[in-house]
Amino acid sequence: MGRRRQRESTIFFPWERGGGLFRRSGMARARPFAAGLAMAVLLLLLGARERRLVGIRSTRATLSVVHGAITLYRADHERRCPASLEELKREGYLAIDPVDAWGRPLRLTCPGRKDPEGYDLMSDGPDGEVGGLDRVE
Repeated sequence: MGRRRQRESTIFFPWERGGGLFRRSGMARARPFAAGLAMAVLLLLLGARERRLVGIRSTRATLSVVHGAITLYRADHERRCPASLEELKREGYLAIDPVDAWGRPLRLTCPGRKDPEGYDLMSDGPDGEVGGLDRVE
């Protein structure tokens, strides 16, 4: 009769002994691919979010330029608003096309909702809905 080997007494945490979900299912080599796929999805989501934010910043810059042109127009025409933004471009007050980052025209409302003496200048935002919740003013 041979001698029994004495087992080494060690303590294992539950995640150390079993090898985890991937090793149990026989997919231990799939772990790096799964991590790479998760990283790619994360980068795509962050990229889409950043593209949306860049569009909003670009639209705000365009609104600022158009606001300055409207202010100049109103100073020269006894505080009257222009009939349209194309009129500003025709008369030389505006050198750029009055469109937002998504290629849609800006909206000019005169008199304004909040200030009857002023005007409202806005973009419909990324979704393009008139008066939507994501409009840029």
